[in-house]
Amino acid sequence: MSAQERPDGSGLERAAGPAGVSADSPVGRLAATVDRLSREVRAAQAEAEGRALIELAKGILVERLGCGPSQAARQLTELTEQAGTTQLEFAVEVINQAARDRVSEVTDAFLAATRAAEEAGPDPAAVRLRAAESGALAADDTQAVAESLLAQALRPLGAVAVAIWAAGADGSLTLAGSAGFSPAEAARWHYVPPDVATVARCGLAERDGLWIASLAERGLPSVGRHHHPDGGRAAVPAGTGGRVYGVLEIVWPDRLPEQPVQIVRQVEALAELCAHTLETYAPPGGPDRGSRAPQDAAELMDLADGLYDPALVLVPQPDAQGNLLDFRIQHVNSRFQDPAGRPRAMVSGALLLEAYPMAAGDGDLFQRIERVYATGEPFRARRMNLTALVDQVPLATVADISVSRHGSGILFIWRIEDETARLASLLQHAQRLGRIGGFEENLLTGEITWNGQLFDLYGRPQSGLPVPLEELPAHAHPDDAVTIGRFLRTVLHHRRPASAAFRLQRPDGVTRHIRVVAEPVLDTDGRLLTTRGAYQDISSQHWTEVALAATRDQLAHTEQQAGERDRLTLQLQRAIMPPTQAPLQVPGLDVAVRYRPAETEQLVGGDWYDAVVLPSRLVLLCVGDVAGHGIEAATSMVVLRNALRGLAVTGAGPGQLLSWLNIVAHHLTGGITATAVCGLYDPRSRTLRWARAGHLPPVLVRGSEAAPLPLVRGMLLGAVPEAAYEESEVRLAAEDNLLMYTDGLIERRDRTVEESLTHLLTTAATAPGTLDQRLDRLLTYSRSDTDDDTCIVGIRVG
Repeated sequence: MSAQERPDGSGLERAAGPAGVSADSPVGRLAATVDRLSREVRAAQAEAEGRALIELAKGILVERLGCGPSQAARQLTELTEQAGTTQLEFAVEVINQAARDRVSEVTDAFLAATRAAEEAGPDPAAVRLRAAESGALAADDTQAVAESLLAQALRPLGAVAVAIWAAGADGSLTLAGSAGFSPAEAARWHYVPPDVATVARCGLAERDGLWIASLAERGLPSVGRHHHPDGGRAAVPAGTGGRVYGVLEIVWPDRLPEQPVQIVRQVEALAELCAHTLETYAPPGGPDRGSRAPQDAAELMDLADGLYDPALVLVPQPDAQGNLLDFRIQHVNSRFQDPAGRPRAMVSGALLLEAYPMAAGDGDLFQRIERVYATGEPFRARRMNLTALVDQVPLATVADISVSRHGSGILFIWRIEDETARLASLLQHAQRLGRIGGFEENLLTGEITWNGQLFDLYGRPQSGLPVPLEELPAHAHPDDAVTIGRFLRTVLHHRRPASAAFRLQRPDGVTRHIRVVAEPVLDTDGRLLTTRGAYQDISSQHWTEVALAATRDQLAHTEQQAGERDRLTLQLQRAIMPPTQAPLQVPGLDVAVRYRPAETEQLVGGDWYDAVVLPSRLVLLCVGDVAGHGIEAATSMVVLRNALRGLAVTGAGPGQLLSWLNIVAHHLTGGITATAVCGLYDPRSRTLRWARAGHLPPVLVRGSEAAPLPLVRGMLLGAVPEAAYEESEVRLAAEDNLLMYTDGLIERRDRTVEESLTHLLTTAATAPGTLDQRLDRLLTYSRSDTDDDTCIVGIRVG
């Protein structure tokens, strides 16, 4: 008996249960009940959101018409019937006319452009935006705001996820709310440190936001990147009143075409809704990470007064619409000196662009201050040119600049550079770094002047007496007496500049190697008045020269040993891996191999290949690459290649062979790591079973198309003691070509692996002729620039 034929005549149908489950079973009835309750909950939520907008419209009518709530309800019903729309749609229209805010402007333009499409649907853009606004205002936190925006306004636009980022004062980003992402993904991206180039960070730097057609093309990291790698993104700054509080990031699952202006303005309106929420947002980490609580201006003034450098306290000056117009100089500290010479009282209280109109052109100084206020990221610059306008004449000066935001105020610090003091400081630092001490000796008065560095060189206290130049032999090593005597005669007797190197014996027993340079100062009659010069500690240079001389022979011997080691490695590798190999005799199958050693002998690596017919008549095909270069890599290659040959005789599959080879690499070769791809080809069924260990997959060339085989899981050899490797099987057709290769064929320093692989596929697909000609063409047109070994194994099915 069917449900329609029940004896009670109710005519009720049984609830449809899950696939394969009877509707009369408990599971079927439970599923039907859950589905019905879910629909009722969604309908109740929509009704509640619509009711809030209708009640708001009634309140507007009460205020405009001066009537009571019941009369306003009747009036709303009558107007709705006259307009021929739903009560919710008419309520939104009333709110838009009364508010005339950013949402009203956006919905008017959006409805004008999409009126025909909206007539067929029950969910117009105006209702979506007002419902999203209502949900955002009623939400308890930013997380609820994100969920409301996605459900009410963004899913109808095709979006699948949304993230609301709060911008910290240090340039960091905190995920204040998200929807459409898994909890694990949101937790992984809860905090982004400063200076990390993400989608949200780049969108924050753009005044109009960032719209990305495909995330994979830009290569920027962001939350949910692995779930929607080819989808579009939009990152729009969330700001209000000239200040940016964060970023609204929206995710689309597929490539995003260029959006019309109406959609862009709709998203900007949603970002402004987020800004009102972020204005009072405090991250879970406490006030140290992005807190937005405004500070008392008096505290910032006290901070400026405690600084040693001149400082200004700036506060934003908005226009009538709330947009940032200028900054008012709220306070100047006592160390402030106006570049134009004006008193502090004349500058304090003035607008920044009125007091310093050239700030709009001084390396975009005003724009940088405006950006610091908007983003909270401090700005610092060394030796920045500042210009003050004095009687319409620009007066330039050089200063170090520091601009930072504290609450709602800006602290602007500058340090005007004193050229004389700077040069003196540079000279002092140069003498200290060069371990140079200067002296001047007046021969008429006997007065001797030393700087502090020279006292340090001599190992004497600053309060001690300087040593006259004539007494220099008493403080030098006896073996240097002749050299010092020649130096003194040249300066004091012949009155010519001179220099000498000697060993200074200090009072503390330390011997330093010193170079002294001196010149005489003569009067108009040619009489010697003063000698002046400098001492330089050249001990490091001396011992460096000694060490270099002592190691020259050892270096030559080491170079000879290294050359012999490289030649031995190359000979070993070429003996085991000849560049060519006799073709295998397999019916219906052509096998060819190519091996190109590194051009530089010092870069001899561990690339290897093998192609051999097993006792089971299967053909073993493999290539591999041992990490590193030199004899260790070459010998490790020999171990892995021979081990794989021996293991293949067991008849195990390629996945098991790589699992055993991983044990060999980890335990029996000194802990080396390597990549490999291994395949077993059955000529009878034309099937290839293959596995990979961190290696690039084989390339299948069929007709005029070339593509890599689908990737299977498998980590590199030797990384862990035990590992499992996934296998895959492919059936080859007549005239098919299969290529296995090492990364030396495609690797480039200036290109990604994906770009290099695309070039390889293009070359492989267009290569004509025999299998040997195809492999030769791949080597000839390889764009690799790393000078690494290269192995290629190719098969062609007859």
